[in-house]
This record gives sequence, structure tokens and C-alpha cells, in this order.
Amino acid sequence: MYIIDDIAYAGNNSPIIKVSGVKVLDDFKLWIRFNTRETKIFDFKPLLSTPAFAPLKNESLFKDVYIDYGVLNWLQGELDIAPEALYYEGVDAEKQVG
Repeated sequence: MYIIDDIAYAGNNSPIIKVSGVKVLDDFKLWIRFNTRETKIFDFKPLLSTPAFAPLKNESLFKDVYIDYGVLNWLQGELDIAPEALYYEGVDAEKQVG
């Protein structure tokens, strides 16, 4: 439970996760900065075998990623991925380097 403005809410007060920066790395990996100031590495290869993300097997399309309202998009907004998935399934970039 948490309280905001004298109103009690059930559950946890988790911040809304948004992407604030992205860089394409080799081998279909992404370096991602979040609004929490954390950075993570997300390996996109496992998702490329799913029908939804199959178009991104084309490396030039994959590299054409952009951020729109805190969400990663491709193909002029026809394809996106939830920032929460990137955040919770990504690996801490600081640990990855060190």
C-alpha cells in the first residue's frame, strides 16, 4: 500500500518506465537508457523468431529504431515493444561492461 495526496492505494508505487535513450549494438543488441537513469543491454535475438518481430531480422530495419513517447518503435510506428519488457528482461549495462 502507498499513499499519495492522502489517498491510499493498493499494490506498489512503481515508477512508470520509459526509454530515454537507445543505441544499436552488434548482434541485435540494444543499449537502453531509462527514465530511472538506469542503463541496460537488451538482446533482441530471441524475439526475432516470433512472428511479431520477424521483420526486424533485416538488420537495416532493426537499426532504424527510434523513441516515441518513451517507447521504442520501428517501421514508422507499426512495430513497438513495451519499455517494461526491455527494463525487466534487460541486463544491467554497468555489470555487462565490467
